[in-house]
Amino acid sequence: MTEFLSMGGYGNYVWSSFAIFAIVLTLDAVAPLLKRRRVLRELRGRVRRAQKRSEETA
Repeated sequence: MTEFLSMGGYGNYVWSSFAIFAIVLTLDAVAPLLKRRRVLRELRGRVRRAQKRSEETA
């Protein structure tokens, strides 16, 4: 098992590259979810402001 993890002396490079890839992949999956949340919050605020304006003019 130690030989597999050391990968002929390149283990540090391989495993750090794998870790960086996993982090980037996770961020790539999470970023659209966070942006969607922000956009929905902004749209709700716009709708509320528009409703308040229409109530004030009515």
